Amino acid sequence: MDGVQFQPIINFIWDIANLLRDHYKRGKYRDVILPMTVIRRLDAILEPTKQKVLAKYKECKEKGLLEKGIEAPLLCDASGFKFYNHSQFTLKTLLDDPENLKDNFKNYLNSFSATIKDILKKFNFETELDTLEQAGVLFKLVDKFCSNKVNFSIKSTSDKPGLSNLGMGYVFEELIRKFNEENNEEAGEHFTPRDIISLMATLIFKPISEQLNSVYFVYDNACGSGGMLTESKAFIKNLQPTAEINLYGQEVNPETYAICKADMLIKGENPENIKFGSTLSDDQFKDLKFDFMLTNPPFGKSYGNEQEKCKNDSRFAVGLTGVGDGQMMFLLNMISKMKDTPLGSRIASIHNGSALFNSDSGQVAIRSHIITKDYLEAIIALPTDLFYNTQIPTFIWILNNRKEAHKKQKVQLIDATSYFEPMAKSLGKKSKRLSQEHIDAIFELFSKQIKGPQAVVLDCEDLGYTKFNVISLKSSQEVKDDSELINKEAILKRLEQLEANPPKLEPIFKDEKTFLNALNIPIPKKTNPEGKISKDLKILLNKSEEKIPLKEDKDTYFLELLEQIRPQIGFIKGQSIKVGYEILFNQHFYRPTEAKSARTIQQEIRELEGEIQELLDEILA
Repeated sequence: MDGVQFQPIINFIWDIANLLRDHYKRGKYRDVILPMTVIRRLDAILEPTKQKVLAKYKECKEKGLLEKGIEAPLLCDASGFKFYNHSQFTLKTLLDDPENLKDNFKNYLNSFSATIKDILKKFNFETELDTLEQAGVLFKLVDKFCSNKVNFSIKSTSDKPGLSNLGMGYVFEELIRKFNEENNEEAGEHFTPRDIISLMATLIFKPISEQLNSVYFVYDNACGSGGMLTESKAFIKNLQPTAEINLYGQEVNPETYAICKADMLIKGENPENIKFGSTLSDDQFKDLKFDFMLTNPPFGKSYGNEQEKCKNDSRFAVGLTGVGDGQMMFLLNMISKMKDTPLGSRIASIHNGSALFNSDSGQVAIRSHIITKDYLEAIIALPTDLFYNTQIPTFIWILNNRKEAHKKQKVQLIDATSYFEPMAKSLGKKSKRLSQEHIDAIFELFSKQIKGPQAVVLDCEDLGYTKFNVISLKSSQEVKDDSELINKEAILKRLEQLEANPPKLEPIFKDEKTFLNALNIPIPKKTNPEGKISKDLKILLNKSEEKIPLKEDKDTYFLELLEQIRPQIGFIKGQSIKVGYEILFNQHFYRPTEAKSARTIQQEIRELEGEIQELLDEILA
């Protein structure tokens, strides 16, 4: 869409924010301007049918329909939209009674239909009315928004064209973007930069562009202000104009939820598809599956107060991550909503480095599930400094339950950390951006599964490992010095016998007790601080942890390892043998820098000495 034609409207609204100077912090202007923009738009498009709605409301009241709560469909029919306002006021007529403006305005807001009231409640706009009145700017604010300089209505006037839902959506989206960039530290939690969204959309939509000819459901389970959803629809429509797209999202932050829902309403989408609440503990789409899912979940955010509910949720049967970081739980939620259709479902999800290799048992279980089910298609390492509020390394995970034949049981890793251009002016911590050329280059690596300096293709098994504990018997000399051991003599006698004549054993024992029993070693006993006798197997044993590639023959490795530690007698603890998966990105892309030659270093030292001498001469002159 060509945004030039809407720039005057954007500038007009942006300038109104100057009224708030001295009364609001700059980062809080949006708390007033965004809901007022929504209210003015709704007010303008409802104005032509205002009298019809008032008449129908009166009729419903007389027939007792209000008490029964069944008036909404009739009032929507009268307004001609999926929403209405049955107040006698419009924004313009509110100005006729300046003394009672705040109270009348609140009455006006409470006369909207339920969906609109939900949005305004989450904006907490009634509280802002009190602040605006106390600051003495409420009248000026309403008056400015009612100016004839801008036409907020769908219908054209004598000198100004009407503003379509698409056009108003563009205006509102630009306002959201501008406010987020103004307040970039906080916005980073709810607003993903467009260049990153464009890359994600390219990676999941473009490979199947010729198949996009039906009805599709797009979902973001941490939807923020809705940028991923609206950009996704625009991307699909650009590829295939006839495709029908339905957008769904859930958001836990009240204000951001209100912004997203208002944006959907303004653009003519179904605002009821945007739900409020925590995706992890209060899934609002339990019975829905989705074709495409894109998300940027919170990193390192605790979900401790929700974990109990998650334990009994089938979405998370694979495993729960530690309470300190729930980002992989959002990925499990999306996997649970994948479709079992010929096209299947495609997911693009942003994560930090922790998701790649964290040894938390829940994260290991989730990675193992994703990789063994062959859902993981690719991971793209992004440049740092792309986001507004963080400089940490980030990665896009691409999941697909209908991989092409040549991609089955394969995972591609793409190092796109050098694909960026510097920004002329930083926005918070965002000092780099992806150009269209960079996005195209990354897509080419991905779509063609190219191998090279920036991309590797691995078997799924290459990401796996076998982890186990090696337990070895301490020597008699080590045990001799333990003063707490009660049955030391019997133990030392048996250890000395074993050292003199080492037995041949199976490499794997279930646990330490089984091992000691097989060697006829008495179970060590000692007296604890309370004077009670307790058993402590650790007195006799050393333990170490080993990890080998999954493709390596573990049985052969076990035998070789136990041979290497001789004369110590050891075993592999059967209970400890576990298979896991991790993605060690740097292992595949680490490029050591070439060391400088001695001659080069000497030359640099001489140059520095010369510069220092020149500075000293200037000081002493």
